[in-house]
This record gives sequence, C-alpha cells and structure tokens, in this order.
Amino acid sequence: MLDKERLLKNFLDMVRIDSPSFKEAAMADYLTNFATERRWLARVDNAGKLCNGETGNVIVRIQGTGPGEAIAFSAHMDCVPPCLGVKPVVNGDIVSSEGETVLGGDDKAGIAAILEAAMHLEEEKIPHPDLYLLFTIAEESGMHGAKNMASADLPVTEVVVSDSGGPIGATVVKAPAKAGITITFHGKPAHAGMEPEKGVSAIQLAADAIRRMTLLRIDEETTANLGHIEGGTVTNIVAETCTLTAEARSLDDAKLKKQLEHMEQCCDEAAAAIGGSIDFTYEISYPALTVPEDSPLLEKTSQCCEKLGLAFDGVPCGGGSDANILFGKGYSVINISNGMKDVHTTKESISMKDVHDAARLMAEMMKSPE
Repeated sequence: MLDKERLLKNFLDMVRIDSPSFKEAAMADYLTNFATERRWLARVDNAGKLCNGETGNVIVRIQGTGPGEAIAFSAHMDCVPPCLGVKPVVNGDIVSSEGETVLGGDDKAGIAAILEAAMHLEEEKIPHPDLYLLFTIAEESGMHGAKNMASADLPVTEVVVSDSGGPIGATVVKAPAKAGITITFHGKPAHAGMEPEKGVSAIQLAADAIRRMTLLRIDEETTANLGHIEGGTVTNIVAETCTLTAEARSLDDAKLKKQLEHMEQCCDEAAAAIGGSIDFTYEISYPALTVPEDSPLLEKTSQCCEKLGLAFDGVPCGGGSDANILFGKGYSVINISNGMKDVHTTKESISMKDVHDAARLMAEMMKSPE
C-alpha cells in the first residue's frame, strides 16, 4: 500500500520550499538528500550553468530489481509567482494555499507522486527495471531545464511526465508548438504639429498591420495572440518606432507556419500602404507533441489505468510542457494528470486522493512486465 500520510507530509514539505524559476537550489538540495537517504543515485546536471540558474536538473537513478526496459518519470521543481512563502492549508482531502500565493502543486504534486510510487515499489520489494527520475528547473519560464539537459544523462526511450490537470487517467497526447514573435515597425519622425505629412507613424503602421490580422482562435488547433505593444515618445513627434510582441500556437506544424506567414504578410501589406518598414522575427519556443496512436507507452498507460479502475482518456492540451521538449529530443513521451486545479492562480488547490491515484498509476507503470 502507498503511504497516504507520508505522501501528504512530503507534499507539504515541498510546497513550503521557495523555488521560483532559476532559483530552485533549495528544492534541488531537498530532492538530492531525499534520494541519497534511500541510497538512490542522484546528481545535478549542468543545465543551470547553461541558462544562468542557481542549480541544474536533479536526475535520480534507481537500480532495477527485475526485467524490463529502463523508463523515466519527470516533473518540474519551479513554480510561477507569487510562490514565495507558501503556507499550505489542509481542509479534509483538499490542499490549498492561504490565498496570497499559488500552492505549487504545479508541479510538486507530480514530484510527490513520483517519489511515493518509487518508495512503494522499494518497500514492497516489487520488481522493476532501472528507473530514472528527472526533476527539471525553469519549466515555467520556457522549459530551460529540459532544453539544456544532455540526452546522455537520461538513457531511456520512454518518459512519463506528470504535469497536467484533469481526472487521473487523463493523458495528454497532443500539445501545441509555440512561436514567440517580435515585430518592430519603423516609421519616420517629424514634428506632429508643423509638418506631420513628412512623417510616417510607426504606431499607425502597427495599427494597420494588426487590423489585417486574424487573431485569437484561428481554428480548433491554432491560436494567436498579441501580448504587448510599445512605441513612440511624446505627442508632438510622429512615432519613429513601435514594437509588438505576440505568440502563435498550433497542434499542427503546418498550420503554425501558415499563421506566421499570414501575420508577416499583414505587416508587409501595411508597410506597402502606409510606408515605413518592418522587422518580423520569431522563434519556435517548443515543438508540438503528438503521441502516435500505436505508441507502446500510450498502450501501457491505458492498460495500467484499466487495471487500477481509472478512466484512461487521451486528450489534447493548449499549453506546452517539458513533454514537448523531450519529445523533440526523440523520447517517447506522455504527460499524465496529477489532479492539479486552478494552477497559476492564488486559488490553486489539489485533492490528495488525486495525488494518491497518480502515485498508484505511476507505481503500476514502474513495475517490471509480468
């Protein structure tokens, strides 16, 4: 049996540890010590040095006691702000914060479930293959830990990420690629009262480009949003520059490319109509995650859910996670729910029954094949 009281204690201990992105050293120390006390092999990689973090990813290896291919389980250590000084409140089965911060179940619930599953197998002497536990840094700020992890440090073909909400058994099989976009509009300055006709307003140029764009919900798989716009100086000068930041996401790489081309074309058309020039640049922040229908890892998840009486459900997701990055690195990846709710808000909460069921599911997936 999994230890529900220990699971709750470990979860509460972890959410009290401050771990904003790039400042996860205390959390890394906690996990390294936790593993060392159980004679698991733990190390911290170089990812933090590559992204100016104060620590790297924690990678734990638990030596196999039975047959089967090595498999990894992953969750991230960092939390979104406000996440300093979290004071968890337990009300029956539900854990929340006092309301001034997030709870941090995203993703310390995933970590707690993974650790409890591994301890359960060890204590009950249940055979399992080599297990790798990957606890990453800076996921919330751009998956920097996963991006900077050396694949040689995770010598497996399959990774189970626990960083999603919904009922336990919900399994993310599609998640979008995301492009971060920066558009700089260049006009021509002039005195706005004496000779405005000699100027080209970068702000007007931006407005015309935006007017032409199809944005927000593009289709069932694609979105685009404008996040921030800034330009000009004072009212008596025709604005020389204006900068816009935006994003586009899609579950389909071809659709994402089409949306980016559409937005750039709108900018070109605005420049042709009004004058000035435009610099349109973008960077693919993370690739799309698409789990094949015949994925052995997906089938294994479905079978384990059925065995435990959990309702398996392959679902799409509108956001990215470390699963996207690991998929892009060539791993077979799924992202399973740990039950977190209202994440990234001060109303965040989680049911410990859900965390317990997530641990049950991962323990089942960790076992050697029968």
